[in-house]
Amino acid sequence: MKLLAVRRLFRIQRVVIRYRLDDLLFALPLPWWMLALRYAMPWRWFPRKTLELSRGARLRMALQDLGPIFIKFGQLLSTRRDLLPEDIADELMHLQDRVPPFDSQQAINLIEEQLGAKISAVFSRFDVAPLASASVAQVHAAQLKTGEEVVVKVVRPGLKPIISQDLAWLFILARVAERLSADARLLHPVEVVSDYEKTIYDELDLLREAANSSQLRRNFEGSPLLYVPQVYWDWCRPKVLVMERIYGIQVTDLATLADQRTDMKMLAERGVEIFFTQVFRDSFFHADMHPGNIFVSTVQPWSPQYIAIDCGIVGSLTPEDQDYLARNLFAFFKRDYRRVAQLHIDSGWVPAHTKLNEFEAAIRTVCEPIFEKPLKDISFGQVLMRLFQTARRFNMEVQPQLVLLQKTLLNIEGLGRQLYPELDLWSTAQPFLERWMRERVSPKTLLHNLHSQVEQIPHLANMTRDLLERMSKPHASAPQPAWRERGDGWALRLTGAGLLAGGAVLGSTLAASGTALVSLGAWPAWIMLVAGLYLVVRR
Repeated sequence: MKLLAVRRLFRIQRVVIRYRLDDLLFALPLPWWMLALRYAMPWRWFPRKTLELSRGARLRMALQDLGPIFIKFGQLLSTRRDLLPEDIADELMHLQDRVPPFDSQQAINLIEEQLGAKISAVFSRFDVAPLASASVAQVHAAQLKTGEEVVVKVVRPGLKPIISQDLAWLFILARVAERLSADARLLHPVEVVSDYEKTIYDELDLLREAANSSQLRRNFEGSPLLYVPQVYWDWCRPKVLVMERIYGIQVTDLATLADQRTDMKMLAERGVEIFFTQVFRDSFFHADMHPGNIFVSTVQPWSPQYIAIDCGIVGSLTPEDQDYLARNLFAFFKRDYRRVAQLHIDSGWVPAHTKLNEFEAAIRTVCEPIFEKPLKDISFGQVLMRLFQTARRFNMEVQPQLVLLQKTLLNIEGLGRQLYPELDLWSTAQPFLERWMRERVSPKTLLHNLHSQVEQIPHLANMTRDLLERMSKPHASAPQPAWRERGDGWALRLTGAGLLAGGAVLGSTLAASGTALVSLGAWPAWIMLVAGLYLVVRR
């Protein structure tokens, strides 16, 4: 393994030299003695044609030459527009999903090994030539014995050793960059590689992708907005995924969409609605919605429906992030910059000691010129990116789930403007956000939340009983209270209910006088229950 790692290192070094990626390092503000090292490197004594290319183009081509793992890393790196220079991020966005397929016989052997059966025993037809090939897996068309048309996705063999070697060297490079340059530390290269490590290993488990697909399909069951192919769980394994084959038009094939008279305005607006539905209603969104993963159904062009595939990467938000994000959107478009700044601080996205007035002024500087244009001409994705860049000046902690959200929003907005250039993102999203905000404070939602809290009472009662028993152990010689002799477990449950309703106030009281509570009868439970109910009514 060590020999393979060293050989891999030499391969990486050759590619770095070929594309002069060391120029990216020497462009940083380094100490003079490190800058002098470039004159001692023999490959820098000779001119290279690649120097005519931009730094972003050279980085993109180097990642392509290094193979599937580095291609995937470049794709993920392109989503960190809040951290990367714009020219590099734009070039990395050009990385394509298609890579040379691996041998079909290897794919067949792996499928049979995973399924524990011959191909002919599972499928009535299996296309040996791959239908598509990506950096982590490739897809073959097939037909089940029961007649369903399916696609079989299989992970490339032998990826884990290569991934572990590449990740080891990527971590080394990231740590070196952080030590050598303060500017590099602002980019959090180790954090970027860590995010990539988690994502790439998750993508190797196709059962995770199958579960994500099933969840997304369930969320949009019967919806005219989005269709997600069915997963055939009987034939899914960690390295093999079998799902329904879909037939549609790739979303970027504008000529074919126009030929079937697709309602482009509705198509663009539905894309925005799908995004906000996933983020705010479900808190479960497809985070890899590039054009290769999105198709349009041919069934009803006057009422177009999207088809989504490849759910290997998904994102979610906590209720708190959902709430703060929605409030930020409202405040931003009302030009209430102080409210935007305050929400960033309240949410913990920037440190609590941030000066509100300075942060407000910085946000106003970014946003105010935008409002001199008609709203439909505002690139919301660019605004969000500039807001993140501004917030970084105030030591904003980059949240991974927000980065995925930003990437997805940029994809959706760019796609929507390509389909229908007059798309007004805000007027399309505003009704949905307003409805969502109203539903959050509706009686039905409040009743549901109350029901969820009530369901926790037995659990809290058990916790209270365990706490009381632990507190009573040092006083084992003391006489047992009457309620313990009678086995009145209901008293403990009332105590748990009182603790739930009273919250922190009663919790602190219990901590301070737990021994006294144990030594007395059941009447403290009644007091705590009444006090808890009183606090609930008051609120």
